[in-house]
Amino acid sequence: MSPELKDSNQASVAVFPFDLVRPQMQIVEAAIRQQADGFDPGVQGYVSYVCETSGKRIRPALALLAGGATGGMTENHTRLSVILEMVHIASLVHDDIMDGADMRRGLPTASAKWGHSLSVLLGDALFAYALELATEFDDKEVCRSIARASRDVCTGEILQTQRRFDLNLTIREYLRIIEMKTAALFAIAAQLGARLNGQSDHVQEALHRYGLKLGTVYQIYDDCLDLVGDEQKVGKTLRTDLIKGKLTLPILYLLMDATDAQKTKLNRMLLKGEPMDASILAGIADYEGAIERAVKDAMNLLKEAIAELDCLPDSVYRQALEGTATYLHKLLDNCRVMA
Repeated sequence: MSPELKDSNQASVAVFPFDLVRPQMQIVEAAIRQQADGFDPGVQGYVSYVCETSGKRIRPALALLAGGATGGMTENHTRLSVILEMVHIASLVHDDIMDGADMRRGLPTASAKWGHSLSVLLGDALFAYALELATEFDDKEVCRSIARASRDVCTGEILQTQRRFDLNLTIREYLRIIEMKTAALFAIAAQLGARLNGQSDHVQEALHRYGLKLGTVYQIYDDCLDLVGDEQKVGKTLRTDLIKGKLTLPILYLLMDATDAQKTKLNRMLLKGEPMDASILAGIADYEGAIERAVKDAMNLLKEAIAELDCLPDSVYRQALEGTATYLHKLLDNCRVMA
């Protein structure tokens, strides 16, 4: 399930580095809500609902900040932001079906509200609509990049589904999966924000790497939050990763430290779908140590992400991109404390 940023109390908050583009984000928000008008009247209500309950618009904000850091934000950056968010919303609709999630941002998910069959088709329609919007860019590479990232999101979900309950999953394989399912949209948000301003391949590639690392960290944070978070405060269904057999980074580290007998016990619990909280996991292996190692990996990636921004001139927008990484660092610290 894709994550949303939280503060130290795990309540939804505005991401402070994104305050810099708040006026532009208001335009993007209004445009996202208007997208329901592009659908048949019989479908518009469903589209409006999921657009209202789908998060903090992180990918659009990254596209805008990248634009600001590389020459300025244009109407094309607004269009890009809307398209990326529509792809993300489509992925969330499908995620919630596969995860069996009932709540998102304190409201019923589409699948909980209308059932799996309708929600699958709704997600499909949103994907198709986003790709249709992408064809309107004069630069065909922008459209191709969005299509590739959309394919990667779906491919990552397929690979993750294939490897559920697979105790042989490696950390490298896990990282490849989350780079596709979550980080791909972060990466093209940053890269295409620069491309729309005619930036060099060098700058585009650096921002792509920045987004890829930031998105990877974001998923690791969400994986940790799924284990240690408070569902009432977070506002979405937690503990679904373990129930559905998703082996996330902290769980992989837990398995690395476990004895054969402990691995067998964990595998048996996973296959039976038994509920597992922190106290149960702590009795299997070094639970706190597993969270700590996952957090440490993520923090190292954040340092690398910030270094990718060296290609940009100093500006308030570059500082905001750096600040986004710093903010994620604080959220990871919170996970470490809650473990």
